Amino acid sequence: MKSQNEQILIDLLKGKKINPLMALSKYNCFRLASRINDLRSDGYSIETRMMNNSDGKRFAEYYLEEKSK
Repeated sequence: MKSQNEQILIDLLKGKKINPLMALSKYNCFRLASRINDLRSDGYSIETRMMNNSDGKRFAEYYLEEKSK
């Protein structure tokens, strides 16, 4: 079984955006921000975009920075 960091990284490398609710349901990860920090420490350029849900609650959405060609 792959670690949460590995699972999250695989999806980010596929171009997926990840938010805390998705992380909880897909990876059983309660601390997405910590996992993102781990990946950033490993050298990955992960961007954060703050979003609002339909109730006006804010949450972070994470994605890999696109490399310039």
